[in-house]
Amino acid sequence: MSEHLVGTSHLETAATAAPERRERAWARPLYLLLALLLACALPWFIYPPIALDILCWGLFAISVDLLLGYTGLLSFGHAAFWGSSAYITGIVAIETGMPFPVAILLGALAAMVIAVPTGWLAVRSTGIYFAMVTLAFAQMLYFVANRASGLTGGENGLQGIPRPFFGMELIETEAFYFYYAALPLIILGCFIAWRTVHSPFGRVLLAIRDNPARARALGFDVEGYKIVVFVISAGIAGVAGGVFSSGHGFASLNDLMWTTSGKAVLITVLGGIGTLWGAMVGSGILVTLEDYLTTLGFEGIGIVTGTMFIVIVLLFRRGIWGSVQQAWHWALGKARLRWG
Repeated sequence: MSEHLVGTSHLETAATAAPERRERAWARPLYLLLALLLACALPWFIYPPIALDILCWGLFAISVDLLLGYTGLLSFGHAAFWGSSAYITGIVAIETGMPFPVAILLGALAAMVIAVPTGWLAVRSTGIYFAMVTLAFAQMLYFVANRASGLTGGENGLQGIPRPFFGMELIETEAFYFYYAALPLIILGCFIAWRTVHSPFGRVLLAIRDNPARARALGFDVEGYKIVVFVISAGIAGVAGGVFSSGHGFASLNDLMWTTSGKAVLITVLGGIGTLWGAMVGSGILVTLEDYLTTLGFEGIGIVTGTMFIVIVLLFRRGIWGSVQQAWHWALGKARLRWG
């Protein structure tokens, strides 16, 4: 009897895992196509600046998930890269008049440069100590940006950031058309994150997350891998921050605040840690909810979002997207087991 139960258990596990692998083969291109169509259709149904915010915060959360979900590193200072890129993008656009994609990429490059010494020091710590080191660097950049008021505008922020694009007035002035001009940059950031995860490098990151001591014993430079993924994550966050500041024409000290990092972590948990694309789902829910409550004149937005966060953590341990994926794969496995 027990042998029969054990055999049935193994059979169910295999039936659940196999369809998941088969599903990925045919479903992944379909999912990507649907995601692209949804991204293209978004500003037709949502106010274009809000649609752009969803993509920017989603990409920012993807950069956080690249560390948290795939490397096991919780950064509370990722606003340093979002904010520094926002400022650099604005300064380059104002001072040189370069096309905004070039300014954004330069901002992302600056964020990656800043991430090198930050990561070099931070990865030697783990857990809460890693989070505190990254937070300290972000607060240091906040102080520098506040003091360098001649360059950054100080408490007033960097205002009037242009978005030149080869003289195309509609893109430079209309949020609807700017959305589509900036969309390839968001897609580029998503692709870099996806390619990082689905590569031999990404497999090593998972090994480091699950058992760093064993990964080190196998000969992998654990700290080196962490620094590299930290810099990649900073670059993706920089793209998101640059697009955000270009879209709004403004960069402020709030972009470097710890609350900005906290919001990205909240979106990651809401969508599902370790799912990557769950970040976009979490961003869509949170940004849309905040905009709706603001429109109603409701001032206690933090109470609502905090309550939602608690509910998700208690009822959906894998986040919204992660729970949906788990339920779908379970149902698919059961169906295949039943119908053969």
